[in-house]
Amino acid sequence: MKDILGVCIIAAILSWFLTRFLRWYAISRSVMDIPNARSSHTEPTPRGGGMAIIIVFLTCLAVLFYMSRLDVYLFVALTGAGLGVAIIGFMDDHGHIAARWRLLTHFSSAGWLLFWLGGLPPLLLFGSYFDLGWFGHLMALVVLVWLLNLYNFMDGIDGIAGIEALSSSLVVGLFFLFLLNNEEVASLHLLMSASVAGFLVWNFPPAKIFMGDAGSGFLGLMLGGLALYSAHIVPQMLWVWLIMLGVFIVDSSYTLLRRLLRGDKVYEAHRSHAYQYASRKYAGHRPVTLAVLIINLLWLAPWSFFVASDSVDGVLGLVVAYLPLLWLVWYLRAGELEDKEDV
Repeated sequence: MKDILGVCIIAAILSWFLTRFLRWYAISRSVMDIPNARSSHTEPTPRGGGMAIIIVFLTCLAVLFYMSRLDVYLFVALTGAGLGVAIIGFMDDHGHIAARWRLLTHFSSAGWLLFWLGGLPPLLLFGSYFDLGWFGHLMALVVLVWLLNLYNFMDGIDGIAGIEALSSSLVVGLFFLFLLNNEEVASLHLLMSASVAGFLVWNFPPAKIFMGDAGSGFLGLMLGGLALYSAHIVPQMLWVWLIMLGVFIVDSSYTLLRRLLRGDKVYEAHRSHAYQYASRKYAGHRPVTLAVLIINLLWLAPWSFFVASDSVDGVLGLVVAYLPLLWLVWYLRAGELEDKEDV
């Protein structure tokens, strides 16, 4: 395990240095996020720092593969899918790419991931296994693309996307390491946490650089891939991942549903997510980002532990964990039309 920890420490350091370089690059090339009426920030800020996470994570994946810590199918799955999303996101960060081409790349990358990981494994529901066959694979494809895009939607204030990725992958990694005694899968999750940690130093409120579409899309798909792979190894870990990503899943899904029911153009930018209302209500990004961290560690992680240890059924744990989150997004007016003072 010492060699894995060494790789993770190096990954965090490299991510820090590379993010610093990308900030200089973005400023020198005027790759800036300029505030507009729908932005949650007020100052022009460099973007594209998520490339540091991508480069470090994929490079260290190759190192783990060389160390025989990853099988070839997992390595090909994550590397191929990650590169596809990263390239289209990088192009979009530097110049607008039509939505149809982004969506085509998203589905292609998710399909690649599913193919090499063997599709959706049988679901563990109330102690029984259900193989959904091709319907399950198609459902998993749609969910992966949704997760990729919701991560982009939720990357709207300083540090929140990094905190979500770091805390969720760290918690699941520790479960695999100490609860399930699986160092191989644990190393993959800990590597994700380390790759994000170096970037987060620069992105934590007040952010000195933003993640960009390349980074947020990459994280969304990679976290989905980790969840899928985890479920192939230990079936209940799919529910663990869904619980740990609860803040993002509940906020984005609830907001989208309300906007769809109202007939909004859901592809247009907006500021009606719960976390966006919260950042205006509490006058800052830091309180909201820290609140997400606290929710993940003090509420979602314990329920995830109960499910991971087979003490609580996954569906039951998910429902109980989500109920307060649903109340919270309702309380924060997620999906409501913005008042004049909110715009």
